[in-house]
Amino acid sequence: MVSIKDVAKQAGVAISTVSKVVNGYPNVSEATKKKVNAAIEELNFVPNAVASALSSKQSARVALIINLNQQTQAIDEIDMQYLSGAIRQARELNLDVQTVFFSMIQDKTLEEITRDLRSQNIGGVIIYGLSKDDKVLHRLIQSQNFKTVVIDSPMVNPNTSSVWIDQERAQYEVAKVTLESNPTAVNNVLYLAGKRNGYVTDERTKGMRRLAEEKGLKLTIHYGEFSELRARELTFRYGRNSDAIVCASDLMAIGAMKALTEMNVYHPVCGFDGITLMGYVGKQMNTVRQDFNHVSAEAVKEVALLLGGMEGRNVVLDYQIVRLKYLDIIC
Repeated sequence: MVSIKDVAKQAGVAISTVSKVVNGYPNVSEATKKKVNAAIEELNFVPNAVASALSSKQSARVALIINLNQQTQAIDEIDMQYLSGAIRQARELNLDVQTVFFSMIQDKTLEEITRDLRSQNIGGVIIYGLSKDDKVLHRLIQSQNFKTVVIDSPMVNPNTSSVWIDQERAQYEVAKVTLESNPTAVNNVLYLAGKRNGYVTDERTKGMRRLAEEKGLKLTIHYGEFSELRARELTFRYGRNSDAIVCASDLMAIGAMKALTEMNVYHPVCGFDGITLMGYVGKQMNTVRQDFNHVSAEAVKEVALLLGGMEGRNVVLDYQIVRLKYLDIIC
């Protein structure tokens, strides 16, 4: 069977370039497209990059390494969507997946983790919720011993791809829509960022700083740690003197809105993530809807391509700015 490697060799390009042409990615020159398409025709290649990549790697298993959210007593919808999307896509690709939680490996050395994964015939890993403090997982990525996909982290090397949305732009857009739709002028904005050690926190904070600079806003930043309780406390302390509250998660937006209601103060509030719970809070708030199920499915496709020989890359997916209502989420 002709593989994606054969096409790349025939066209004189990288495997990742063939994948981009086959899947219709932008920013590929017409000359390169012609070379790749000519090679595809000459070799009678069936343009299904994922299936071709997997053809010689069926025995490899994929570990889903998940950092469960322990900040809330509610069921973590995001992690459940991640698992659902990964398992569904793995079944379609005939890949075997295994779930590993951060708590199971946090005290192990790189050598111990590597040995454990290899003993279970793990060839690829997908890491969800990586922070700057997860040193052993950083070393695992840098070792390139496994084909790796990281969700929401800017890690790319020949054996590692990153899958996420444009966090900076999404935060900028949802905040801008919220502030501009407010009937009164907004000058002072309280921004409840996520965790200090988080990559998404860095990106989303950049988006807020850009908006504040463009509009000449006074921006006050506090870290809410993605906690509804922490957001509530910060809103009681700083919310009254702000004109709007922008939150880096929906749970924090719910905490902030509930605190404002108890204070009998009205300020616009927006969130980030698009979790179902936002539709039940009674107050409609703008948020960034990420399709976590789709994000995870794309991560499984990406690890399959890596297992087939494609080099790591940065994959940026779509999102929506929405205002969730009860009727939008019931089924």
